[in-house]
Amino acid sequence: MTKEAFQLIYNKSLDLISRREHSRYELMQKLNKRYPETRPLIEEVLDKLIVNNILDDERFADMYINSRARKGFGPKKIEMELSSKHVESFIISSSLEAYDNWIENAKKELLKKFKGIVPTDYQSKIKQKQFLFNRGFSTQIIDKVL
Repeated sequence: MTKEAFQLIYNKSLDLISRREHSRYELMQKLNKRYPETRPLIEEVLDKLIVNNILDDERFADMYINSRARKGFGPKKIEMELSSKHVESFIISSSLEAYDNWIENAKKELLKKFKGIVPTDYQSKIKQKQFLFNRGFSTQIIDKVL
């Protein structure tokens, strides 16, 4: 039974990974829901996936950052989301440093939201800063953009 169960879990994990990248923790959660009594087997499957370079938290972090940045989110928000997916902090920081379009993304989001209106008074400048801050951009990036 264990060999069949291992193969079943392995095939299901391949099916999930083929749709999109997952972190180890994410995949563990999904497999635990589906096969609740087989935690040691799930651990074995995840280890095999990592050894075969099918499951990789660094690759997941890079792809997640690219995806979320394209949707207009900043590094702080993305970092928080990756932390909630239990990606190691050193992987998050190295992947965030590797992505270098934060300023362009912030400009794009401002243009999309405020239609290119340059803030003239204090109130409108604060409104634009708050918008970028809520999207997850750091104050350094916001100051460079505004």
